[in-house]
Amino acid sequence: LQISEPNEFDIMLVMPVGRLELKNSDDTGAYYYLKFKRNPLERYFSRFLDEKEKLSASKMLDALREIIKREVRNIPDVTVKRKRRGSPAITLLITHPPADISVDIILTLEAQQGWPSSTEDGLKIEQWLGRKVKRDYRLKPLYLVAKQNKKEKDLKGNTWRLSFSHIEKLMMTNHGNTKTCCESDGVKCCRKACLKLLKYLLERLKMKYPEKLEKICSYYVKTAFFHSCTKWPNDTDWPVGGLEHCFQRFLKHFLDCLQRSHLPHFFIPQYNLLGLEDKASSDFLSRQINYEWNNGFPIFQE
Repeated sequence: LQISEPNEFDIMLVMPVGRLELKNSDDTGAYYYLKFKRNPLERYFSRFLDEKEKLSASKMLDALREIIKREVRNIPDVTVKRKRRGSPAITLLITHPPADISVDIILTLEAQQGWPSSTEDGLKIEQWLGRKVKRDYRLKPLYLVAKQNKKEKDLKGNTWRLSFSHIEKLMMTNHGNTKTCCESDGVKCCRKACLKLLKYLLERLKMKYPEKLEKICSYYVKTAFFHSCTKWPNDTDWPVGGLEHCFQRFLKHFLDCLQRSHLPHFFIPQYNLLGLEDKASSDFLSRQINYEWNNGFPIFQE
């Protein structure tokens, strides 16, 4: 789904762990404190536990950062960017003509256990991809990324956030209601084209208004896209020749989310990605999108 210059990449560095005990760190159902259900067999992990036996995301990130910094010293044109407060990523900058490349390394834990109860009413893909696919997805491992919860009163860096990027990738690859959608012998659809267009629109607007739209991320667009796929589940709802109509329908849905400040996480429906604290950003983005739409998207020609 890369758009514009393909110069930013994410790599999940997956670490298999034993069974974990998850404790909510807030009411979103997305952020957790982690403990090992049994003392970890790998003594290696004990150095990353805090005084309450919780697995410290910040301790693990700091250790990983030091390992990466040590290793890249001998690699020409590669440096580790400065730590960004609250970011789950360790970012490598590869300086090489004709363009610099940024690589985010995301520390991820993989636990072979069921998903938490906050996900029970999410992933509503029965009408779109089918019950069997949903069942198969929910049997996949639980992934958690080292991510600071900004709502924490005591910012110790001990929180982990659920991650479903592996499922999102599968849904993007096998996105058809019919199993042959967009395959070489199948009928093409415009789902991905619609997503790329809105991602590109947001990217251009964020470049134009970096401070006003700092709190808006492209993940909101992807989430709205998955909701749209369940709202219009059939391949015939997304004909390749109907790109303009489908894009405007998707855009209208996204605008509705912005105006209501309501965009439920696709996997954790109790988690509203567009909280009232971000309403000023949502309203500003809504006004800019409406301006672009009413004037034939001049930003695409800039």
